[in-house]
Amino acid sequence: MESKELVSKAIEARKLSYSPYSHFAVGAAVLCKDGSVYLGANVENSAYPLCMCAERNALYHAMMEGKKKEDLVALALAADTDGPCSPCGACRQVISELLPKEAKIYMGNLKGAIQETNISELLPFAFSEDDLK
Repeated sequence: MESKELVSKAIEARKLSYSPYSHFAVGAAVLCKDGSVYLGANVENSAYPLCMCAERNALYHAMMEGKKKEDLVALALAADTDGPCSPCGACRQVISELLPKEAKIYMGNLKGAIQETNISELLPFAFSEDDLK
C-alpha cells in the first residue's frame, strides 16, 4: 500500500474522532505485513488527561486483534493542519516501543501533504526496555 492510500485511511478514521473540546480531529492507520489496516481516532474527555490520541488507538487496536510488533510495517496520521500533522510526545514514546524501528511513519494533512519519517528521527533518545535493566 502506498503512503497516499494509508494517509487516506487515516483521513477516513478522522471522521470517527470525538473531539468536542479541542475541535482538533486526528485519524491514524496502521498497516500490517498481511495487508490489514487498523484505524484509530482521537477520543477526548472533559478530564483532559483521560484523552487518547489516534495513533495510540490505532496501535492498540492492532494489538487487541492479535498483531505483534513484527507484524506492523507503517503508521499514518492526518489532521486539518497547515503542514503534515506530527505525533505528540506521548505517542512518540508509544510508537518507539510498539512499531518496529524500520517502519515508515507518514504524517499527512487534509490538503494532501505527506512527510515520511521514522521513529528514530521523531524520538532519537527514546526511553526503552533497556533503560529498565
